[in-house]
Amino acid sequence: MQRISNDNNKLEIVLNTSADSSNSVRALKAKFKNWKGATPPHVPHLKLENSWSENLNDIIIQTQLDNRFNERIVSFQVHLKQLKLDSTVNLDILAGKTEGYSDADIAALCKKTDSSIISQKYFNEKITSIGKKKDYTIAIEEIKRTSFSDHLSWILPLAIMIIIWIFFMRRMGGGGGSQIFNIGKSKATLFDKDTMVNTTFNDVAGLEEAKVEIKEIVDFLKNPKKYTDLGAKIPKGALLVGPPGTGKTLIAKAVAGEAKVPFFSLSGSDFVEMFVGVGASRVRDLFKQAKEKSPCIIFIDEIDAIGRARGRSAAQGSNDERENTLNQLLTEMDGFGTNSGVIILAATNRADILDRALLRAGRFDRQIFVDLPDLNERRAIFQVHLKPLKIDTTVDLDFLAKQTPGFSGADIANICNEAALIAARHDKKFVERQDFLDAVDRIIGGLEKKNKIVSKGEKKVIAFHEAGHATVSWMLEHAAPLVKVTIVPRGRSLGAAWYLPDERQITTTDQFYDEICATLGGRAAEEVVFGKISTGALSDLERITKQAYAMVMYYGLNDKIGNISYYDTSGQEFMMQKPYSDKTAEIIDEEVKKLIDSAYEKTKQLLRDNRDKLDQLAAKLIEKEVIFKEDLEIIFGKRLFDKDIEKEKEESDKLAQEKMIADQKTEPIESLNNSEEKKVENN
Repeated sequence: MQRISNDNNKLEIVLNTSADSSNSVRALKAKFKNWKGATPPHVPHLKLENSWSENLNDIIIQTQLDNRFNERIVSFQVHLKQLKLDSTVNLDILAGKTEGYSDADIAALCKKTDSSIISQKYFNEKITSIGKKKDYTIAIEEIKRTSFSDHLSWILPLAIMIIIWIFFMRRMGGGGGSQIFNIGKSKATLFDKDTMVNTTFNDVAGLEEAKVEIKEIVDFLKNPKKYTDLGAKIPKGALLVGPPGTGKTLIAKAVAGEAKVPFFSLSGSDFVEMFVGVGASRVRDLFKQAKEKSPCIIFIDEIDAIGRARGRSAAQGSNDERENTLNQLLTEMDGFGTNSGVIILAATNRADILDRALLRAGRFDRQIFVDLPDLNERRAIFQVHLKPLKIDTTVDLDFLAKQTPGFSGADIANICNEAALIAARHDKKFVERQDFLDAVDRIIGGLEKKNKIVSKGEKKVIAFHEAGHATVSWMLEHAAPLVKVTIVPRGRSLGAAWYLPDERQITTTDQFYDEICATLGGRAAEEVVFGKISTGALSDLERITKQAYAMVMYYGLNDKIGNISYYDTSGQEFMMQKPYSDKTAEIIDEEVKKLIDSAYEKTKQLLRDNRDKLDQLAAKLIEKEVIFKEDLEIIFGKRLFDKDIEKEKEESDKLAQEKMIADQKTEPIESLNNSEEKKVENN
C-alpha cells in the first residue's frame, strides 16, 4: 500500500490507492492527514497543504528531512542530565518537535526551578507555549496511471478531422492516394478498346433523322480520308436537344459503341466543385487527355449545368466559378486544329438557356433535335422493348403505339416493364393486352385507389363531369377523339378521360378553340345539370388559361393584339421587365377572358342540345365506372370527324418512300451537273 524511502535528506511516501479498497484508502489518507511526525521519529512537524482527492491513483508525498535532528538529541541529553525524568519522556519526539531550535533554546526549554519529576506532557506544553521555530509543508503530487481512455479526449477529435479531410479529398480528387493533387483532374469516364460500349444504332429505335446526322460523324472518325480528300471539314461539335427521355444519351452510347474510338463521358456537373478554379482546370485536363487519344469523342451530358448564358447583372468584380468554367470550355473548343479528330457531343433539354457563344459555328456546329417519337417510331420502340418479354398473342404493336401519343422512349420502356410487373402480380404466364392498358393508366393517372371512399353524390358529379368532356370532344371536329373514360380514382384525380390527339405539326385557331371547349366540358356539364360548379375543374382551368394566353401573346391568333409575339426565347421569362405596357397587359387579359367565356358559352349550349345523350353516358359511367370508344358509339353513333389513321399512315409511308427514291435519283444527277459546269468553266 505504501513505500517510504529516505534519499538525499528527503522523505518520499508513495500511495497506490487503486490496489486498495476505498475504506483502506480513506483510513490511510486520514492517517497521513493528521501525521505529526511520530512515525518515523526523524520526521519534523508536517502540515498538509493540499486537500485529499478521492479519485487519486498514485500519490507522492515529499518533505525535506531535518539534517540537525541528531544534534538536538545530543543537546537534550546534555541539558536533561540534572533533571528527574519519568518514563514517558522520549528524546526522539522532543528532537522532532523542536525543529529549528538552537542549543540555547533547548537549554531554556530544559531549565526548571523545582525538583519535581518531569513528564513528556510537560515538555509538550512548554514547546507549545514557546511556539514552533519552523514548519514543513508536504508537497502532494498526483500521478494518474495513463490508459487508452485517458487519451480519447484528444485522439477522437483529431481522428474525426482526419476522416473528414480524407473524405473531401477523395470526393474532389476521384479516388487515389494523393487526392489533394488530383483535385483539378478531369472526372471523365474513358471507354476505349478495353472497355468498349456494346450499344449500337440497332438498339436505337426510331430517331431516323438524328441517327443520319450522327452516323456521318461516326463515319468521319472511321474514314477521315474520305472527307478530307474532298476538302470537307467535319463539324467540331454536335448538340443533342430534346425533351427528357427521348434518347439523347442513348444515341451518345450508340456513338461510343459504333465509332470504335476512345470515348470520354461525363456530366456537366462534374466540372463544378467547391474550390475556385477547379472547373476550368478540369476542362483543360479533359481536352489534354482527348488530344493525346485523338481521334476520340467527348460527350458532356446535361451541359446546361455549366453552359447557362452568362448574366448581364453580375456584381462588379464578382468571380463566378461556373462562368470561369464556361469560358475555359469555349476557349478549348475553339482552339482545336481543323483536323484534330476530336469531336464533342453534348446533350441538354434546355437549349434555350445555353450561352450563345457555345452554339455558334466552330463550337457546336450542329444542333440535332431529338423530338418525341411519332406513331411509326413508337411502334419501333415498342418492338425493341417487347423482345425480352413473354407476350400474349392479343398484344398488337399498332394498338399500343396508338394508345401512347406524346410518350417518350423512356416512357414506353417504363410501360413495358410495368405491364410485366402487373402480369407477374396476377400470376400470369404471358403479358396480355390488358396489362399494357393498365400500365398506361398507372403511369398517366397514378395508382388506382380502390379503397378511396366516394359518396354517391360526389360520384354522380364526377360522372357528369367526365361525361361532359366526352360529349363535347365527340361533337367537335377538331377535338381529340376519345379512347376511354373512367371515374375510378387514380393518384390525385377522381376521374379521367383518355384521348388520341392528332399528331400534327401546326395548330390552327379552330383547333385551339375546340380543344378549349372540350376541356371546359366538365365544368359546363356540372352547371348545366346541377346548376352549380365545384372545384373539380382546377387542372382543366389551368390548362385552358395557358392555352388562351399562348394564343393571344405568343402565336398572334388574336385580332385585337394582332401579329405580335411576346414569346421569350431566352428562357428568362422577362425577369426584370415585360416587353409590353400595362395598357397592353390589360388588353391581353381582356382578350383571354373573352376567348374563354365565348368557349364556355358554346360548350354549355352544346351540352344542352345533347342533354339526353349526356345523361345516358353519365348513367353508364356510374354503372360500369370505365367505358371505351365502343360504348360511346352505342350512345352517340359513329363519330363524323374520325379519320382513318391507317389510311393516313399508308399515305405518309408512300410519300416518304417516294421522297427517298427521288433523293437517291437526284444526288448523282446533281453531282453530274456540277462536274459539267466545271468543265464548261475550265474550257
